[in-house]
Amino acid sequence: MTKFKAWISAARLRTLPLSVSGIIVGSSMFNNLRVNTNPSFEYKVGFGGKLLFFSETSIFWLAILTTLGLQILSNFANDYGDGVKGTDNEDRVGPQRALQSGAISRKEMFRGIIVTAFITLVLAIFLIYVSFGKAYFFYSVFFFLLGISAIIAAMKYTMGDTAYGYRGLGDIFVFIFFGLVSVAGCYFLFTKHLNWLVFLPALTIGLLSSAVLNLNNMRDHDSDKKAGKNTLVVKLGITRAKKYHYSLILGAIISMLLFLLYTYQDYIDLLFLIAFIPLIIHLIKVIKIKNTKDLDPELKKVALSTFLLAILFSLGQIL
Repeated sequence: MTKFKAWISAARLRTLPLSVSGIIVGSSMFNNLRVNTNPSFEYKVGFGGKLLFFSETSIFWLAILTTLGLQILSNFANDYGDGVKGTDNEDRVGPQRALQSGAISRKEMFRGIIVTAFITLVLAIFLIYVSFGKAYFFYSVFFFLLGISAIIAAMKYTMGDTAYGYRGLGDIFVFIFFGLVSVAGCYFLFTKHLNWLVFLPALTIGLLSSAVLNLNNMRDHDSDKKAGKNTLVVKLGITRAKKYHYSLILGAIISMLLFLLYTYQDYIDLLFLIAFIPLIIHLIKVIKIKNTKDLDPELKKVALSTFLLAILFSLGQIL
């Protein structure tokens, strides 16, 4: 494997569609909810005014790039942290990692993490400036600190002695940053205000993202337990982890149905329901699976179903 292919492999491109799902959902709602919901639902925190120099399209693409940067940073850091701790070994079920295989050295991976973190921070700063300009200083500071927090959280998942992924807290990070922050934060970048309805799709994306992580941890339960990586699955055990998984998927579906209940206007709003079909099939599959190693293909199915949900939902909001 060439060095370039090794870096591409370490970036784990298959995880990227899931990471941008929240941005797609949050961006699609900003105009529709602003116009079509009761103003009493909105919690106003803006002071009015318009940004003069950049278009809404710029906000969307910068948000996409920043999120991709965070996901790739998280993937590099995960590769590094698990590689250094010896968690990635011959017992691991999934694809072989770059550090584990020797394709990328520990020093090279650490350097890649620093470079990716810097690029992501620069993208985040551009995004903040495009969204708020000089008119919303408080918001700019808040989102800058939020961006720093996201970068640190992406790195600390498996890196260092206090890695929270080894303490069963990974699900919380994924739910907050790739669900609530991604959807509601993106909506706020466009509108400069919050609407409580935004948090229903945000819950859905957060729960489905956590479901993907839970599948990953169920698949790796035996090797993680042996290596001392105390994920939530290791703490719960497979039986309870499966029940937790069912609640994540069903909770995500219920949250979107509640959003539909409050906002339904036309048949096009029902389009995203198509994405529930593969999710329900997935649930049936997980119930039947006895060997956790057989869960590996299900990661891709849930990730792509979430991305499909985001695309169909955004079409329903825009059309």
